Amino acid sequence: MIQGITCMIVGRRGQRSEDDVISLRCGTASLAISNYFLQSHFTQRAPRPNETLLHYSTTYDRTDSYPTQLINTKMMKLLIVLASLVAIVHAACPHSCSGHGTCGVDEVCTCYPGWGMMGQAGGDCSDRFCPYELAWVDEPDSNGRRHKYVECAGKGTCNRANGECVCFPGYEGKACARQSCPDDCSGHGTCEYMKDLTYGIVYNEYHDGSSLGLSGLGSGAKKLDGHSFGMDRARACVCDPGWTGLNCADRMCPYGNDILDVIPGYDETSTLGLPGHGNEVPQVQTVTLYDADSDNSNFNGQSFAIRFTSKLNETYVTQPIAWSTVDATLKSYIESALVSLPNKVIDEVSVEVDSSVGVNGVVIDVSFIGMANQGKQHKLEVLSDACNVPGCTPMRTGLLNLRSHSDTTLSTVEITTPGSHNSYECGRRGRCDRTTGLCTCFAGFTGETCSILTALVTA
Repeated sequence: MIQGITCMIVGRRGQRSEDDVISLRCGTASLAISNYFLQSHFTQRAPRPNETLLHYSTTYDRTDSYPTQLINTKMMKLLIVLASLVAIVHAACPHSCSGHGTCGVDEVCTCYPGWGMMGQAGGDCSDRFCPYELAWVDEPDSNGRRHKYVECAGKGTCNRANGECVCFPGYEGKACARQSCPDDCSGHGTCEYMKDLTYGIVYNEYHDGSSLGLSGLGSGAKKLDGHSFGMDRARACVCDPGWTGLNCADRMCPYGNDILDVIPGYDETSTLGLPGHGNEVPQVQTVTLYDADSDNSNFNGQSFAIRFTSKLNETYVTQPIAWSTVDATLKSYIESALVSLPNKVIDEVSVEVDSSVGVNGVVIDVSFIGMANQGKQHKLEVLSDACNVPGCTPMRTGLLNLRSHSDTTLSTVEITTPGSHNSYECGRRGRCDRTTGLCTCFAGFTGETCSILTALVTA
């Protein structure tokens, strides 16, 4: 018995004595040595002094068994070596560890990194492992911790032949570690990580001027810090302007005022508000700009721009607005810049400027009085930074001495008058055709936003 395998030495008779063969059989393997080989290498003779001869058999019968012969110690050593070789061959690790590992004690494979069998270490090292990532969903450990490292993040199966994850629908990446966006956002948006999603649409929706820390000027919506599990794994579509829906497949329709909406306390004879509108009032946004030295004349000779974002999330930037120390002149410059934006996105606006008191800053009130901008609008964004290098547009000097740090006041944009009107898709008096982006108005209403009453419909 050698390493758990039974070995036998047997003989086979040939037609001639030199054709007789001795065979060493271990399990299913065997090694054969002819009598000619034995006679050529091992002489049948009497032992020399101090030499031990071992009897292989004591019977000689040409018709039955192997002829009687004496095998000396040298020959026995050879047979032992041959038997050991057979045992080693048949006692080796499975499939020689498939060429992807080393054979160790007890014939157990130690696989090279990335190799194993059926997702487990060892075996015959014939299968690849796939990349590991934090599990999307798993059972907690005894301390309540979740999201352990697992193959393919638990959201895919491993192709053992090439070591690549085959992710389930909705997941992608090397280890299925990130979500994919539905329908790739239909070609009308971008797929963004949760950490890159923003609060609101424009800068001053978050920096609303309600406190010193929430004041200041800028552009772009606010990204908020967070440390939840999915911040850099979970993703969602951020739709292009004019598109909406979880997969950005639906068009948006224009927004307008509900013509039948009742204004609380409405008095058509009131002189408050615009002529002919009773006490209706538009939305008013107030831009307050503070010079660092509380000297508003420091803005003279400089220029800035204003960005307006429509209810369809389209962004428009004005031409450069040159500063004037004369309030009426600055007022006209701002009004002209806003109503000159493309597509009549702002059809009518009224601006008032007051720079009389330096410590109060320059106060600019913008009233949206046109039909296209009734109701709540996104806040204006003041582009006060310099844009004076080739390719930057619109070219402007920026408001260079704008106050950036203060214990009391900072520049900001606020909605100081919410306004009497509302703002609904299709004016709440029609259905939006998500294919065309056009309103289909209900009976009795017409117009781009269904905000024009054509007839009173009675039951």
